[in-house]
Amino acid sequence: MVATGAPEDAYTAEPFVPGRGGLPALRKAAAGCRGCPLHRDATQVVFGAGNTDARVMLVGEQPGDQEDRQGKPFVGPAGKLLDRALADAGIDPGEAYVTNAVKHFKFTQAEPRKRRIHKAPNLREMTACGPWLAAELAVVEPELIVVLGATAGKALLGSSFRVTQVRGTVLEEEIHGRPERLVPTVHPSAVLRSDDREAAYQGLVSDLEVAARALS
Repeated sequence: MVATGAPEDAYTAEPFVPGRGGLPALRKAAAGCRGCPLHRDATQVVFGAGNTDARVMLVGEQPGDQEDRQGKPFVGPAGKLLDRALADAGIDPGEAYVTNAVKHFKFTQAEPRKRRIHKAPNLREMTACGPWLAAELAVVEPELIVVLGATAGKALLGSSFRVTQVRGTVLEEEIHGRPERLVPTVHPSAVLRSDDREAAYQGLVSDLEVAARALS
């Protein structure tokens, strides 16, 4: 039985998602989302960005510190690396739609004014945010989804998803009631954390080249 207290106790964004109005309406409504407790500590919602008729949608995990402050996805170091990797793979970053499985920044902070440390969203939080991702997919109708990392993969493909097993391959799955083609790869932040950053970067580019070929 769902708790009847604050709306976030229900862990679903469904009541906040408008039925029409396209991306502008979705973006405006998302700013008021209280579908899970993550909205309490985040600065603001970080909704997807890009073209309504983008052929490729890139789905990451959640906003980071810079994204939370600026209100835009993939504007931090990982986003800059992703743009470079997309260009190297032959995909114009300006023609992609980028978003995250979870729209609010989840973090831990030892004390006020200390650095905010990213904390991975759990399955309940990902599920709560699912209606936003479903709405974005329904509006954009991309030809291909690039899945960036394990959390995005679990949000789209279920908890058994393992990025290492399927990265760089074209999957065909039903996602939120729509047949979709997906190419999973690592999250660009994993490249930044890698001991061998150049090899990790080339691996990301190689996976994105698979996506580029699938779009050609």
